[in-house]
Amino acid sequence: MDFMYHGANCISVADKHTRIVVDDNLNQIGGKSVLTKSDVALFTNRVNSSFSDNAKLAFSTPGEYEVGDISILGIQAQPFMNDDSGVRSVMYKLSTSDLSILITGHILGDLTDDQKELIGNIDVMFVPVGNNGYTIDPQGALKLIKDIEPNIIIPTHYASNKLKYPIEQIKLEDALKELAMEVSESTPKLKLKASDLTDVTRLVVLEEV
Repeated sequence: MDFMYHGANCISVADKHTRIVVDDNLNQIGGKSVLTKSDVALFTNRVNSSFSDNAKLAFSTPGEYEVGDISILGIQAQPFMNDDSGVRSVMYKLSTSDLSILITGHILGDLTDDQKELIGNIDVMFVPVGNNGYTIDPQGALKLIKDIEPNIIIPTHYASNKLKYPIEQIKLEDALKELAMEVSESTPKLKLKASDLTDVTRLVVLEEV
């Protein structure tokens, strides 16, 4: 699997046949959309799902989906910021024959036992760290990490020189200090297979592309 980070909470996960793009609202915050007509789009909240026009398929609700060789499980979650609409956030678990990936999105840091059971064992976890009332802070992210115990942690949604957030996010270096974890690797693209996993939990920084 190939993993790339495009800024905000936008990531792409790809195998030989399918590319999944998560939370591509980059056009709204001063960036450029990375979605193409051959992509599958996932949105962790329905507010951003209007940006799905360029995708082959788009999902923004809880449920079970299959795209190519990748199984997708959308798990309902409490959003970090509530509003009067009653809309909930969606976490996504992506499963292949040998890897499991979790994209948490902007959720509260507390998981129910039912959510934990649905999530199960996770190899790679993407978690926001930007704080300032927009998404969870590093301490909230750390709580999720301890609850889920992924093998690889990849932070998202921190301050960017390329994007203009409506609420300024904290810098990655500041978030990493609060996480109290050393970066094991920094790369523009993470290529991963099951045999690359170790018994040691690792924090990987995907450079914004």
